[in-house]
Amino acid sequence: MHHEPRDRFDLGLQADLAMMQQPLLTRRRLLRLSLVGITTFLAGCTPMANPVATPTTAPNPTVAPTTAPAAAAATAVPTTAPAATIAPTAAPTSVVVAECVDAIPRETAGPFPGNGAQGAALNVLARSGVVRSDIRTSLGSGNTAVGVPLQLELTLVRAGGDCAPLPGYVIYVWHCDAPGRYSMYSPGVEGEDYLRGVQAADAGGKVVFQTIVPGCYAGRWPHIHFEVYPSLEQATGASNVVHTSQLALPEEICRQVYADAQYGNSLRNLGQISLERDGIFRDGWQTQMATVTGSVNEGFVARLTVGVPGV
Repeated sequence: MHHEPRDRFDLGLQADLAMMQQPLLTRRRLLRLSLVGITTFLAGCTPMANPVATPTTAPNPTVAPTTAPAAAAATAVPTTAPAATIAPTAAPTSVVVAECVDAIPRETAGPFPGNGAQGAALNVLARSGVVRSDIRTSLGSGNTAVGVPLQLELTLVRAGGDCAPLPGYVIYVWHCDAPGRYSMYSPGVEGEDYLRGVQAADAGGKVVFQTIVPGCYAGRWPHIHFEVYPSLEQATGASNVVHTSQLALPEEICRQVYADAQYGNSLRNLGQISLERDGIFRDGWQTQMATVTGSVNEGFVARLTVGVPGV
């Protein structure tokens, strides 16, 4: 078992030649090594005895660097993984509409539409300046309807299916003033055209009007009329209407507003009507009831997503 002294010197001619090429100090150190250590060392030194082999072994160190980038490339895969997570963030862009709704019911335009259906003299759509966001002032007289401020935000979407927004479509809105009168029609305001206006929907299908909370006249729940047209160029008369409907306002909000004396008999009229008995909303108002926030002192904001059928 203890042959180490003999094995150190009995390694063959090739080992002896390799040993002779090493410096004296190196040879002395080798003598202290075990058989395995000497064999390993001399095996690594063998190319030194053969200069011709140097070019063939020289590329070997370069193999590691070429392998290292491959490993780096493998580690680069996680850096591309986050790119895959970008896709989910892009998905919401295809769903522009925050709310998908059923088609809003088709309703009557009522007796005071001002859209030319009753003759050219009663067509506010043909008047200069009707395309506007603030509808509180009359185009001709400059008189302004008084009342609690209301910002009306309507969003037009295609009913059913993808509920995509309808940019470029047009909404014409109109409603009564605080005492319950309609401009262009009611006694005392025949010469006014306030609380009527037109806007084209933006990229998200949205329009915003600055108006007032309408009053409540006898026999009807507080409401706002509107018509949808395919474009501003076609929003010139009733013959081009795509859809007509009405939105309802919440009772609690209306009671707060109608406590103001400028709303006349609105509070009393509201107490004599209900949604269930209203001639328009009694068959269902879920898709027509606006969501309203705010206060009497600071004004209110009414929002409704309008599902337009057949577009």
